[in-house]
Amino acid sequence: MIDNYVRPDEAFHFARKSLETRYPARAHDHDYFEVFLIENGRTEHWVNGVTQMLEPGQLVFMRPGDVHAFNANRKTGCQIINVMFRTETATHLASRYHSAIGGRFFDARSELPEMHTLGPARFARAVNVSLQLQTAQRDLARIEEFLLVLTNRVAHATSGVTKAAPKWFSEACSAAQSAEVFRLGTKGFIRAAGRSQEHVCRTCKTVLGVTPTEFINRIRIEHAAQLLRSDEAPINDIIASCGFENTGYFYRLFRRYYDTTPKGFRSRYQRDPFQSRVQR
Repeated sequence: MIDNYVRPDEAFHFARKSLETRYPARAHDHDYFEVFLIENGRTEHWVNGVTQMLEPGQLVFMRPGDVHAFNANRKTGCQIINVMFRTETATHLASRYHSAIGGRFFDARSELPEMHTLGPARFARAVNVSLQLQTAQRDLARIEEFLLVLTNRVAHATSGVTKAAPKWFSEACSAAQSAEVFRLGTKGFIRAAGRSQEHVCRTCKTVLGVTPTEFINRIRIEHAAQLLRSDEAPINDIIASCGFENTGYFYRLFRRYYDTTPKGFRSRYQRDPFQSRVQR
């Protein structure tokens, strides 16, 4: 029960904890929503009759009524970040922002709770925004801000994948957030899907309205942009880390998405406001 964790004047509960290395005597459900992120280690997650193996970077949106239990790996252990919040908060956000999150994330209507596998940049962002809640006031403003950032800036890359999409395709889209997959480009995405190229292309066009190449390039370019914001590595090294072999192709794509060059983008986001000078 949410009242076991939060006072009447609080809107959410934050926990950062290590999981037990054995399943509890019985699984549980709850009367609240929760979001959890695997931070370190591995764990089996038994949920609604299905066993999943979860690893760092996997983000799960649990709903009231989902029945689950954890069993951390004995060798690696498992540490998670867990945020619980009231049903009223979820209902309000799903109604107000229905076009963006209705039927998705904590509002998903699927048999299993929605899960996202985050690439390195998104994983770091998820940890950062989650830990900001640790010492924050437990009020509505902070939990709503957190959930909107999580659904729009952390997990949004696969937001076009509807609950009606085939399971294999949704899983491939989640896998595509991993550098090991997107560095290989379209070939990596098709390999993750485990279907023929024609089948993947047809499904991608139907579900997302784009080709597999367009989908994977969006992820690669967005990852490059994140590195340009936060990393001092040479641009050519960033291009290579995203899997692009043709520098000219990367530059054309980057300009198409951000209407500037990678150098211009980096300058814009890494400019020190205290060192800026008026140009005469």
